[in-house]
Amino acid sequence: MSTQYYEGVGRRKTSTARARLMAGEGAVVCNQRAGSEYFPRQGDMDLVLAPLKAVGLTGKYDVSIQVKGGGVTGQVGAAQLAVARALLKLNVDLRKPLRKGDFLSRDPREKERKKPGLKRARKAPTYTKR
Repeated sequence: MSTQYYEGVGRRKTSTARARLMAGEGAVVCNQRAGSEYFPRQGDMDLVLAPLKAVGLTGKYDVSIQVKGGGVTGQVGAAQLAVARALLKLNVDLRKPLRKGDFLSRDPREKERKKPGLKRARKAPTYTKR
């Protein structure tokens, strides 16, 4: 039994998420766990499902998300972008509301590498004259 689904890939920091939208009642599964169980922080599930809310399709599609890499914040951002891109494949006319809500922009910020002689990427050791 194969079901029709729409897939989108999202990335943020070092996280990658693949979201699949299938017709259903609005169930959210993330890495084979309930969405609210995988993202227990307050507001994280709201951020992941914000693209669906922006286009008025909350509760009409089941969302299955596979995320890997990075931390919680990066995974939430990657999942949000993945859901938005999957919605775009579902219906191209949703581009305008998704763009207006800023759900289709990939956040390009990455962690800067540590340089030799420094404590972090830019923090230098304290200068001592003598």
